[in-house]
Amino acid sequence: MTDEQVTPRKSWGQLLVVSSLIFGMFFGSGNLIFPVHLGQLAGAHWWLAAIGFAISGSLFPLLAIMAVVVTRSDGLLDLARPLGRPVAAIFLILVHLTIGPFFATPRTAATAYQMALSPFMPQRWTTVGMLGFTGAFFIVTYLAATHQGALLKIVGKYLNVGFLALLALVFLVAFLRPMGSATHTPTLTYQTHAMIGGVLEGYNTLDAVALLALSVTLIHAIRGLGYRGQALTKLTAQAGIISISLEVLIYFGLVLLGALSMSQLTLSANGGVALSQIVGYYFNNVGTLLLGVLVTLGVLTTAIGLVSSFAQDFHKLFPKVSYRFWLRVTTGLSFLVANAGLNAIITWSLPVLMLMYPLALALIFLSLTVAHQRHAAVIYRTTMAFTILPALLDMLNSAPAVINEWGPIQTVLAGYHHLLPFASLGLGWLVPALVGFLGSWGWCTLRMRRHVVVPTNEERSK
Repeated sequence: MTDEQVTPRKSWGQLLVVSSLIFGMFFGSGNLIFPVHLGQLAGAHWWLAAIGFAISGSLFPLLAIMAVVVTRSDGLLDLARPLGRPVAAIFLILVHLTIGPFFATPRTAATAYQMALSPFMPQRWTTVGMLGFTGAFFIVTYLAATHQGALLKIVGKYLNVGFLALLALVFLVAFLRPMGSATHTPTLTYQTHAMIGGVLEGYNTLDAVALLALSVTLIHAIRGLGYRGQALTKLTAQAGIISISLEVLIYFGLVLLGALSMSQLTLSANGGVALSQIVGYYFNNVGTLLLGVLVTLGVLTTAIGLVSSFAQDFHKLFPKVSYRFWLRVTTGLSFLVANAGLNAIITWSLPVLMLMYPLALALIFLSLTVAHQRHAAVIYRTTMAFTILPALLDMLNSAPAVINEWGPIQTVLAGYHHLLPFASLGLGWLVPALVGFLGSWGWCTLRMRRHVVVPTNEERSK
């Protein structure tokens, strides 16, 4: 009996449940704050920037989930196995450090503080308030990760509905009584390359990288409903399309909200500040407080998932070290990094994202196209080898001035931008990755044809 024969009949209820699960995995603090800031930056070109943001913030993460489904992988280590176990292990570590204690996990606490407590905190108490808030945040995160159960079920069950209801109210009021018009002059990047700027801003959500590691949980949940094989792939794709359609609508609304806000506000330091100011403008302190509470609960569930995933995967890599030890490591480091503040986290995460996103996107593309081919390992390794050098140069180009303005690095970057198409836009890896993929795929295809044994007429007649 095949997988498809034992698969239950799909219902709209199941489709909506899976869509909700995907939306919950996609939508976190970065998905909320970065589109608003993008709108402030893009101004009159907000819609082009929103399209770019939707590509990297919605389409890429969906493809990451589909890569795990299509390859039937049981985790990121399994997904990247054609690269060789040592390289796959290094990639796993880099991904978890990025979505874990170095950037994404501390950003959850920093965003919650920025939106829930900072608007009501006197400036002189900022440092103490941040320490106390993030300390309490990560204590709750640690305890919940060691005793997952009621908290995640209660918050997860009601949070999406409450959050979306509040967001819908904000959109309704803001678009019926707009602050002004979205006609202000974009910043320099968005004057000429608004869509590409939106794509790169969407990197900040971290979703495409994170879901390579986290979507296995989603796939296990769908399998728990009885789906296997092609039925699982089809259900995931359909639910994903529903989920990202809602997410794209929200992105466009948030980007437009940011663009309209520039008639009354000045350019914010980050999207957390911008969104708090916008909600405060329409709903005063009560609205700001309610939004802060909902965002805090939302990012708390995200943080619990991130620290749990970090501890589980590192325990698999290093089984002699306990799950709880790795849990303490990631929550402790996340607490320290969170206290650098949201602006610092965003600034220092960008160079790392410029390295990780090309590698993640190349892995996603390979998984969706050649994972089951006979010479997949050769194509994987060649493509990734061609991708990594320009990705490293993009990382250097996005580093703080103290690094990328050093003379030798400036010389290397100038040559890189001159020689490679799209390099000056932050997408210099695209052409080398494509050359590596097509070259290795073509070579492997020719090699396979040469080794095909053509039967003789006598053999055919038998």
